[in-house]
Amino acid sequence: MNAHGPIRLSLLAAALSTTLLAGCVVAPAAPPPYVRYEPVMVAPPPPRVEVVGVAPYPGYLWIGGYWSWRNNRHDWVPGRWEAPRPGYRWAPHRWEQQGRGWREQPGRWERDDDRRDHRGRGDRH
Repeated sequence: MNAHGPIRLSLLAAALSTTLLAGCVVAPAAPPPYVRYEPVMVAPPPPRVEVVGVAPYPGYLWIGGYWSWRNNRHDWVPGRWEAPRPGYRWAPHRWEQQGRGWREQPGRWERDDDRRDHRGRGDRH
């Protein structure tokens, strides 16, 4: 019996494991889209009319485009298709007027039960 056999087998197993794990990449979640919390003194323009094509897959949800504040001006971000997320609903991007300015609120996925008030009743609005 060859004395180097177990060592070679261990080295082969280590090399194989390293090769297999090299293809396994864990990337952090993408940061949320740019959010402007300071008031913007220029009201956003009206939404653009978008041509919504056919969904890439059955059940996909169209997320409409919106105006974002970038580089000291409103910039249109086009709509996109996204896969549905069971147990969640899409809350669209919006602008809220605050005093003389406007505050940008990004769109986001919210749990379906987040719309319930403290008494457990659903929000119907």
